[in-house]
Amino acid sequence: MYLQFRDEVAAALTSALDALDLPTDDLGIEDPPEGVDAVLAASAAFRLAGEVGAPPPQVAGRIADEIDAAEYDLVEAATAQGPYVNFRASDAYYEGTVEAAQSETFGRLDPTGESAVVEHTSANPTGPVHVGRARNPIVGDAVARVLDFAGYDVDRHYYVNDAGRQMAVFTWAYETFDEDDLPDPEREKADYDLVRYYRKGNEVLEDGDPDEVEAAEEEITAIMQGLEAGDEETYDRVGEVVDTVLGGMRESLGRLPAEFDEFVKETRFIRDGSVDDVVDRLQDLDEAVYEDEAWQLDLAAYDIEKNFVFLRSDGTTLYATRDLAHHEWKFQNYDRAVTVLGEDHKLQADQMRATLDLLDNDTDQLRQVIYSYVNLPEGKMSTRAGTGIDLDDLLDEAVDRAREEVEDRLDDRIRDDDLTDDDVERIAEQVGIGAVRYDIVSKQPAKAITFEWDRALDFEAQSAPYVQYVHARCCGILEEAGLDSADTDGALAGVDASVLDAEAERELLEVVARFPAVIEAAAEDLEPHVVATYTREIADTFNTFYRECPVLRDDVDDDLRDARLALVAAAKHAVGNALGVLGVAAPRSM
Repeated sequence: MYLQFRDEVAAALTSALDALDLPTDDLGIEDPPEGVDAVLAASAAFRLAGEVGAPPPQVAGRIADEIDAAEYDLVEAATAQGPYVNFRASDAYYEGTVEAAQSETFGRLDPTGESAVVEHTSANPTGPVHVGRARNPIVGDAVARVLDFAGYDVDRHYYVNDAGRQMAVFTWAYETFDEDDLPDPEREKADYDLVRYYRKGNEVLEDGDPDEVEAAEEEITAIMQGLEAGDEETYDRVGEVVDTVLGGMRESLGRLPAEFDEFVKETRFIRDGSVDDVVDRLQDLDEAVYEDEAWQLDLAAYDIEKNFVFLRSDGTTLYATRDLAHHEWKFQNYDRAVTVLGEDHKLQADQMRATLDLLDNDTDQLRQVIYSYVNLPEGKMSTRAGTGIDLDDLLDEAVDRAREEVEDRLDDRIRDDDLTDDDVERIAEQVGIGAVRYDIVSKQPAKAITFEWDRALDFEAQSAPYVQYVHARCCGILEEAGLDSADTDGALAGVDASVLDAEAERELLEVVARFPAVIEAAAEDLEPHVVATYTREIADTFNTFYRECPVLRDDVDDDLRDARLALVAAAKHAVGNALGVLGVAAPRSM
């Protein structure tokens, strides 16, 4: 109902300003100041004061006087308070919110008719996913979920680097070294198995015998040139390594979960001629120069100081060159293209956008989400030498810690009667991995994160377990009332919600009602962290309602009981769907 209420407020303001012969281009609709009894406020009086020649409070009063709330279904009153016009909601707003939120799909917006591709993670398939890079799949998957919930037709892509030097090194190493010369793998998993060859290869290239290194470099160059030339045997050799490592990486990413609709290999654009076409067009640009034995673009006109290198002297292209062809393919097949990148790719992102513009692409289709990295308290980490912590390690630790926390919170009676070992394991998995994911996605992407266990797994603080517990509590109330908490779609529709007039009830309804607008804003700005902020707000508001408004107590009459149960179901849907948008499990019990 919030979106409809906002539309009515906009219509009321527009009508009032038209009557006063004032411009309507900026209505200034916003959340009211804290402590104000209103759902929305308008600050247009600030903008119009100079034009009217009167102080903002006086202008706000004139606007409010022109609004007849009786003309609108959801607006109860429009009143001036200082420089603001405040809009209170009618009973129909609150009753409509209860009714709308009985749907399990509450918050999902109507289809936009637009398609979007979200490319994220795209880590080079050279070994296990490292925890320092874990923010990419978590943020990327959440962005895709937000867009999907906002009505876009979304595809999730992983762009695979299978043509660069790293994969040539990996292929050479895999074909050169015997397993007997390698340490045991850290896990029985494909990516951990093969990464040993890659690390061994880098050791040899850095510190090996000069003759051995020279021979290796010749083979590595031959592999790269074979890929560029379209040699099928070379494709097969590299593909064996790439696909095997990707298989292991996908298992790890699936635990988050982060799933993909397609793994798009860069060799695809070499083989179909797209890369050659891009190179030809780049060389024809006035900005193209040949310097330092490479073709480059001078992007000074875009305030980019470093040239964009797109072709080596030996005729081989670079990852960024192939990514240009990849982006043009996205533009041809999708209305919006979103790419999630680490902060160390900021220059590359700027060069990519500028070059795509020079190639006459509509770069308004492109949105780039830049994020900073995740650190653990001991500092930044690197995987190239086999140091640091892998994503699997982090998730295992999260589940172990969550299991301990759950066990500590269970007394013997609850443990024996209500929760089996399987239940405890399920909750530990949902809470532990949810804690990691929530802690990372809840921060603004540009801000660096130092992940801390005590904060992430704090059931009392504003963490994933805190929000998850609210969902479980809603389910518990519904189950106690004889309802199936796994299927409450419409089960409490048609109740008399007019009896929900207590302050705590109205505040919870107002927060529930805002959920679709939160999805709308998160999708517009590609900021899933605003959904996390919303989950904390609704969790706090629900807990206040829970303390002050008993649902199933004997002295609560039937009409109020049913209405409060409907409000609990509404809150469950809002919390559960918000967690789902973040990729965090919403447990029915904890």
